[in-house]
Amino acid sequence: MGKQDFVSSGNDRLDRQLKFTAEIDQMTAVLRRTMLIDKSRRENDAEHSWHIAVMAMLFEEYAAEPVDIGRVVQMCVVHDLIEIYAGDTFAYDPVGNLDKEERERAAADRLFAMLPPEQGGMIRSLWEEFDAMETADAKYAACMDRLQPFYHNTLTDGHTWAENGTNRAMVEQRMAVIREFMPRVYDWVETNIENGIEKGWLAP
Repeated sequence: MGKQDFVSSGNDRLDRQLKFTAEIDQMTAVLRRTMLIDKSRRENDAEHSWHIAVMAMLFEEYAAEPVDIGRVVQMCVVHDLIEIYAGDTFAYDPVGNLDKEERERAAADRLFAMLPPEQGGMIRSLWEEFDAMETADAKYAACMDRLQPFYHNTLTDGHTWAENGTNRAMVEQRMAVIREFMPRVYDWVETNIENGIEKGWLAP
């Protein structure tokens, strides 16, 4: 059984929506570097996207500007869909990030074309807005995207930091959007950076 067993509804629009729904199930197979808090395995893209969408509902009060939580949650759940084809690029991998934009745009062209044009365009627009990180909604969504793996590192003995020789400057650069858009939360981030260095999880 699988996607090849799809039975048409007889309605082209509905068929396209259903096939896209099946395609994005592949997010569950895209593994990230972040460990689950119980350290049993690495998380997948679907888990990450769900997690940051819920976080976005919780931390609005710390945003420096008003945000539309509905739009932010939409960004959170679609921002990594293109990784079905492009794969996950580790934030601290300089080589992998060289062609990241090219791979992801090709993936977006392929994936979003599966949908009826206005729906594909709508999701692509959310993805592009998130990636540009210029609007208040996108900045807030980006904060969630960065805060979640950071938090996991603080609860898993700095697993991905230590595994990849990450240093303070790299983390601070990655968390800069939180410093700008959620300064009260960044105070907590700074405390945990210092703690990570003290415990040897993070290089000075």
